[in-house]
Amino acid sequence: MVRPSLTSVAGVVRRGLQSSRAVRFTSPANFRPVLPFQPTLSASVSASKFISSSADRKGITPDNKPPAPREPAASPVVKTPAEISDSEYHAAADEFMERLLNHLEELEDARDDVDVEYSAGVLNIRFGPDIGTYVVNKQPPNKQIWLSSPKSGPKRYDYVLLGDGQNDKQETACGEWLYLRDNSTIAQIFEDELGIDLKMPIGHYGE
Repeated sequence: MVRPSLTSVAGVVRRGLQSSRAVRFTSPANFRPVLPFQPTLSASVSASKFISSSADRKGITPDNKPPAPREPAASPVVKTPAEISDSEYHAAADEFMERLLNHLEELEDARDDVDVEYSAGVLNIRFGPDIGTYVVNKQPPNKQIWLSSPKSGPKRYDYVLLGDGQNDKQETACGEWLYLRDNSTIAQIFEDELGIDLKMPIGHYGE
C-alpha cells in the first residue's frame, strides 16, 4: 500500500513541474525579444554639437563685431601711346636720340671699352666682347624707338604722356618713351644692365 501511494505522489510532482516549465517558456507575457543596440544622443549633446548659434556665425573680432569687407585691390594704370603727328614724333624722337648720343659720346671718351656710332637714325653702342652691342633706332612707321639688347633682347618704346591723371593734355604733361609691357624706360635698361645713369648731367663722366 505504501509503494502505490509514493508512486502516485511522484507522478503528481512530475506533472506539476512539466506544466510550470511549459508556462515559463511558452507564455507570451514572459517572452521578451532581444532588440538590436541603438545608440541615442541626449538632447543636450545634439543641441551643442549640431545646432550652431548666432554667436558662432559672428566674426572673431574684438567686441564681436563682424569683419570689415575687404577693399578691392587697385588696378594698375594702363598707359597708352600719345596721339601725335609725324612731325611731333620726329621732334620728340630726334630730341631723345640727341640727348642719348651726347651722354654716350662722353662715356666713350671716359672709357676704353665703349665705342659709339650714330648714322641715319641708328645708334650702335659697343661694350666689348664680354657684353656686346646695344642698338637704338627710330622707327617712324610705328612712331616708336626700338632698342636691341644683347642681354634682354629687343624692345619697342612708345611715346607716352605722363601726368597726374589719365586726361592730361599734351600741353600740361611731359612725354617719355616707355616699353608698355612693363612701363620701363630706355634709361632703366642702361642702368639695370650696364650701370650707366643716363640722368647724370653731361660733363660728369670720367670725374
